[in-house]
Amino acid sequence: MREPVNVLKSLTEKAISNKEYKFERLYRNLYNPEFYYLAYRNIYAAQGNMTSGSDKQTIDGMSEGKINRIIESLRDFSYQPKPARRTYIEKKDSDKKRPLGIPSTDDKLVQEVVRMILESIYEMNFSKRSHGFRPQKSCHTALLQIQDTFSGIRWFVEGDIKACFDSFDHHVLMNILRRRIADENFLALMWKFLKAGYMEQWQYHKTHSGVPQGAGISPMLANIYLHELDEYVEKYKEKFDKGKSHANLEYSRIASKLYYTRRKLKGNWDSMSESERKEIQVYVRELEKRLQSVPSKRHCDEEYKSIQYCRYADDFLVGIIGSREDAEQVKNDLKKFLVEELKLILSDEKTKITHHDDKARFLSYDITLSKVAKIVKDSIGRTKRHGSATVKLYVPYEKWFSKLIEYKAIKIVLDENGKEKWVTLHRGELVNREDIEIISQVNSEIRGMYNYYRIANNATVIKNFAHNLEYSMYKTLGNKYRASVKKIIHKYSRAGEFIVPYQTKTRMKECVLYNKGFARVKTPLFFDADTLPQYARYERPNTIRARMKAGICEWCGCNSDRITMKHVRKLKDLQGETEWEQIMIEKQRKTLALCPKCYEKAKTM
Repeated sequence: MREPVNVLKSLTEKAISNKEYKFERLYRNLYNPEFYYLAYRNIYAAQGNMTSGSDKQTIDGMSEGKINRIIESLRDFSYQPKPARRTYIEKKDSDKKRPLGIPSTDDKLVQEVVRMILESIYEMNFSKRSHGFRPQKSCHTALLQIQDTFSGIRWFVEGDIKACFDSFDHHVLMNILRRRIADENFLALMWKFLKAGYMEQWQYHKTHSGVPQGAGISPMLANIYLHELDEYVEKYKEKFDKGKSHANLEYSRIASKLYYTRRKLKGNWDSMSESERKEIQVYVRELEKRLQSVPSKRHCDEEYKSIQYCRYADDFLVGIIGSREDAEQVKNDLKKFLVEELKLILSDEKTKITHHDDKARFLSYDITLSKVAKIVKDSIGRTKRHGSATVKLYVPYEKWFSKLIEYKAIKIVLDENGKEKWVTLHRGELVNREDIEIISQVNSEIRGMYNYYRIANNATVIKNFAHNLEYSMYKTLGNKYRASVKKIIHKYSRAGEFIVPYQTKTRMKECVLYNKGFARVKTPLFFDADTLPQYARYERPNTIRARMKAGICEWCGCNSDRITMKHVRKLKDLQGETEWEQIMIEKQRKTLALCPKCYEKAKTM
């Protein structure tokens, strides 16, 4: 059997070298046990794998025998994906809930193998303007691309596809896959996954459209499906773009006067009187001021049009240099393409056309264009201007304010004049927790908000969010110990830092309240705010496979050819009450390779 890494690299090389190449004999890779060990390594650490699917099984109990059983069912084509167990999670900024499917453990393994194969074929050919569910891409890379490429635009089209993941047409998706894949066995397996259905309150429901959110292959299938939209916009841009941006004649005249005046001033400085020098310096400053207030490009240039585009999952943003009518036409054309070609509906309520003087909302950021040029000095002291139509990213006020309300860290009261006043509150749900848990929770909330909004031009406003959480924490600790805020600060403060000591199993440690500041950072973080798969670096050593293959029980030390993996959700949940828990704590691992006898013994403890 070939090494999976070599197979995946070979697929990628063929996909890059020939975009018309059709891949055959993909299904046979599902007979390779090494693919499942690699898949197991990629997914085993996720906490969600200790949540059971409709078969009531979890990742606990993984063994070579289970892998062989899956391979045999695929080989004789008896493998049938089980219906996902449906649960619901709250949607951000909405009372509605999002359906989430929890596949069985066997399906998670097979889907991870399939995902790796699909990623190797499609990933390198995806658009650079697509950022969702991709390695080394994130919300931040999407927003920074907008900041780099949307300069000078006049209109935003904020695109939102209605119930996108639930609306993918299965036949359209299969036709898209057939363009690159000519293996009917592999495609038949994909069809089985799409039609597996789901269980809700122990009632089976068929799936007639969409890809189940929560399944390992869903993000990849979504990108394959929506890549059609990316390609359409690329071709649309070629037809839409027209001409080149022309200079503003008034700006050019002022710039020319300023240039020759400075040149004259430099050549005749020594021969001028003091009054002449002052007079010409005043004139230069007036020209500089006028130049800074005039756009360098034509404000409404009918000879120049352009379009920019960026997509993250099912949300996209289009920037248009052109008229309002152009923006309306772009919106209608996109709507028509989505309906006719992809069987998707553009939400009329959420798809807005926004002028650049207002703020477009994308990925929970406010996006607008600067109205005033930024004036800077060069290395020799001359003033220079940076364009007045550059993109600005802002933290929306309601995002951090609503979080404070959600955490019940503040309340709004009216004073005697009817003006709103913020009052920080103690948080009742935290009062009975340990001190270290309270400060850790607050640190997590502050870092989470800052890390997401750290690339914003006004990232420093997060200090207001942090300040209110900080005083809410003081009141929470004060409520716990029946002490004033002043006494709490005095008790835990040292050298200007708020420090909570705590005891670990081995020694005393300290947790410091976040104090690293809230400066803007322009480098992206490669994380996703939503629940997304983690993309593995396939080349790193597969230690969990080595432990399974070693055939040595990590509890009793005996040799066994039927090693079974024992899993726990979190190490911190272990109390060390049993011998196997003590071994896990000592090794700092959430897994143990056990012989069948020890595994059964651990299950009963």
